[in-house]
Amino acid sequence: MASAGSQGGPRQARALVLARRAKLWLVPGILCGLVAVVLSLLYMGGILNPTGHLHRLPIALVNEDQGPPPSGRSESLGARLSREVVAQTPGGTVDWRQVGQAEAMDQLSSGKVYGALLVPPGFTADVAALTTGRATERPTLTVLTNPGLGSLGSSLASQITQSAAHQASLTIGKELTAAAPPASRPGTGTGATATATARLLLADPIAVTTRVGHPIGTHSGLGLSAFYYTLLAVLTGFVGGNIIHNGVDTALGYSDSEIGPWHTRRPTVPITRTQTLLLKMVMTAGIMLLTTTLVMICSVAVLGMDAPHQVLLWVFAYCASLAVGLGVQAINAALGGIGQLVSMFVFIALALPSSGATIPLQAVPGFYRFLGLFEPMRQLSDGIRAILFFDARADAGLARAWTMIAIAVVLALAFGFAMTRYYDRKGLHRWTPQPE
Repeated sequence: MASAGSQGGPRQARALVLARRAKLWLVPGILCGLVAVVLSLLYMGGILNPTGHLHRLPIALVNEDQGPPPSGRSESLGARLSREVVAQTPGGTVDWRQVGQAEAMDQLSSGKVYGALLVPPGFTADVAALTTGRATERPTLTVLTNPGLGSLGSSLASQITQSAAHQASLTIGKELTAAAPPASRPGTGTGATATATARLLLADPIAVTTRVGHPIGTHSGLGLSAFYYTLLAVLTGFVGGNIIHNGVDTALGYSDSEIGPWHTRRPTVPITRTQTLLLKMVMTAGIMLLTTTLVMICSVAVLGMDAPHQVLLWVFAYCASLAVGLGVQAINAALGGIGQLVSMFVFIALALPSSGATIPLQAVPGFYRFLGLFEPMRQLSDGIRAILFFDARADAGLARAWTMIAIAVVLALAFGFAMTRYYDRKGLHRWTPQPE
C-alpha cells in the first residue's frame, strides 16, 4: 500500500516538529531580544529623570529696576535679586540670559528661551517701603512661559524660575528683617498687629506671578501639535517608503505577494539595482505629494489645527517626508531585508527620544543631546514648530531645518546610488542566483 507521502507529493513538515529545531529559534530570538532591550533603554532612559539631567536650559532674566541702591549697598535690589536667582540655581542646570525686556520678548518669540523672569521698574523702592511698616502688599516679579516649546519644557522653566525667585526672596527677606528699625519688629501693645504684618512681609518680601510670554492658539495641543505633525511627516515617509519598496519588488517579481490565502509571484522583470532604486525614489517623490496633502487636510481642515502658514507648512512637510522616504529607499537598497529594521532605528527608535519636541534636549542625558545634532526628527520638529508657533522665523530653527533636509536628501541619493552601482558593477544582480 502506497504511503500518503508518495500519493500526495513531498511529505509536508509539521509545525511542532520544526519548533524543536533550536536553529530555527536562534536568529529571530536574538534579534527580537536585542530590539526589546535597545528600545527599552532608549525610550525609558530619555524620560525618567528630566530634572536630574538638566543642562543649561535657556531662560531669560530681565532686570528693569532702576532705583537707587539701598543705604549701605552698592547695587539696586533688582541687581541683587538677579544675582541671587543665578546663585540659587544649581550650577550648569540653567543658562540664565540676562537681557533687556525687548530682547527677552524677541527670544520668546523665536523659541530661543523656555521662559523669562522680569524684575519690574521701581523694585528697590517697593521693597524699601516694606520696612516702613505701612506696606500691605509685596512687590511682584513676573514669570513668563513659552508654551510653543512644549508644555513640559515651559513647565520646567516656570518651576525653576519660581523656585529661584522664592529662594532669593527669602535671602533678601532675612537681610531686610535684620536691618529693619525696632518699630517694624514684632512686639506687643497697640502696634502688635501692624508689626506682625510687617514681619511676615519682610520675611518673604517678593511675590511671583505667572503669565504666558508668547501665546499660541487654543487648537495647538498645549504646544504638542508641532511634535505630532512632525511625527506624521516622519511616519508617512518611513511607512510609505517601505510600502513602496515592497510593492515595487512584488510587482517586478522579486518577492511573493500574499493576501489572505492567495499567494502569487509575478514573472521576474530583468532590471538593475540602480534602475530599481531610481524607480522607487521617483514613486516616493510622487506618492509623498498625496500623503502630505491628506495629512494637512485631516489635521487642519477636518480637525481644525492652528496653522498660520499653511502653504509653507505643506511644502516643508512634503520635503521632510520625501527626505525620510528617500533615506528609507537608500538603506533598503544597500542592506536588503535587514534595511527595514535599520531604517526603523534611524528614523524612529533613535529619533523620537532625541527630538527635543516633548522633553527638552537640555533635560535628557548627554547621549540624546548628541543624537539631536543629526537625527532627523529633531531637525524637522524645530522647523515645524517655527512654522506653527514662531511666525516661520528663520532663527527659530527653520533655517537649520531646511539645511538639514537638503543634506539628508543629498546623502540619501549619494549613498543609495553609490551602493547600487557598486553591486551592479560587481554583477550582483537580483534576477540571478548568487553563489554561496
